Amino acid sequence: MNLEIPSEDGVACIIVEIDGSMIPTVTTEASQDEAQPIDRRKTRKIGWQEARLGLSRLPEDTQPIFAATFGSTDEAGAQLLGSAVRAGIGEKTYVHGVGDGALWIASQIDQHFGRPGRYLIDFYHLCEYLSGASSVCAPNDTAAWLTQQKKRLRRNHYQAVLRALQPFLEDDTQQGNDAPVRAAYRYLDNRSHQLDYKGAIDNDLPIGSGEIESAHRYVIQQRLKRSGSWWTVQKAWDMLALRVLQENQDWLAYWDNLSLNVA
Repeated sequence: MNLEIPSEDGVACIIVEIDGSMIPTVTTEASQDEAQPIDRRKTRKIGWQEARLGLSRLPEDTQPIFAATFGSTDEAGAQLLGSAVRAGIGEKTYVHGVGDGALWIASQIDQHFGRPGRYLIDFYHLCEYLSGASSVCAPNDTAAWLTQQKKRLRRNHYQAVLRALQPFLEDDTQQGNDAPVRAAYRYLDNRSHQLDYKGAIDNDLPIGSGEIESAHRYVIQQRLKRSGSWWTVQKAWDMLALRVLQENQDWLAYWDNLSLNVA
């Protein structure tokens, strides 16, 4: 897919989100000798493959346009651009992207959409880091401390949050769960250019990626992640494509077109 943003002005603003979830897959080894068939159940190998789902919508719309793939992050980014083209993106469209801290998400949105626009780290994902740090920074009143930091972030005062964390930074010898303040500090400091929550709130745009997380449940996982089910990679691809067709309200058009081609 070699799409580009159309040269016309396009709609004023588009919201884009993308995320991944793991789908159970299975492979079996076929017999090399037809005269000696093998029990393929005994050669079964189970694994997981990431399905990446993206959406694009206008701020005033409630129905997003979806795109999905089991392919690479580059393919996922190209698919997301395709959904944005369908939603009406143009050269002057402001692109508002939201996602978690996965580096590939921010990279793909920057690569395919660039400017004008912003990419925000999911506010609630960031607050999980602050919640972990709160028991160290304010053990006697974690709720009040966390509320204060959230207010600061919503006003773009992230440096005040860093200052609140600074006195409680753990020694470098402490790792993982033993260093929640350092983890929160680094997460915030490394993403300071992705924290314009005030700008989003002032323009009535989302600061969380809950929409794409919810979409994973009803677009992909509801069908592809049923208890006890495992998929061959090809069948998973096929089902994923059908699920997207259905959610994009392209179901009847697809089958009508298929019938014409067969005829």
